[in-house]
Amino acid sequence: MPSVVEDIPAELRPAAEAALEWVNRDRGAQFRLTGLVDADRAVDTPAGEPMELGLVLCDGDLCMREQVWVRADGGGFEVSAVEQGPSSIPAHLDPPAGVRRDWLEQQVGKHEFVLLLFYRGLW
Repeated sequence: MPSVVEDIPAELRPAAEAALEWVNRDRGAQFRLTGLVDADRAVDTPAGEPMELGLVLCDGDLCMREQVWVRADGGGFEVSAVEQGPSSIPAHLDPPAGVRRDWLEQQVGKHEFVLLLFYRGLW
C-alpha cells in the first residue's frame, strides 16, 4: 500500500519543488505541493539515477496526484511525466486535513450553511 507524507524530506525538497514548477508550467496551474507518495522509495534512489516522485498537489478544493520522473541535470532538474496504468491512489484526492479545514472555514464565512457530500472517498 502506498504511503503519503505531508512533510517533504529535506533531501527531496529541491527535486519536488522542481517537479511542482514543471507541473504548474505544463498545466498553466497554481498547485501547491502538499505531500509525497512513497517518499521513502525516492530517497533510496541511487545518486545519478532518475527518481520517481508521487506529488500530492492542491489548488483550492481540487487535489490530485501527479507521478513524475525527476533527474538531476547539472545545477537543476529534468522532469517528465510517468506513463502508468491504474493506481491504488486515485489521481484526484481528498485534500489533506489542513487544506480541507481552511476551505471549510472560508465557505462558512460566506454562507449560512455548508453541505458536505462524500462520494467514494472524495469530497
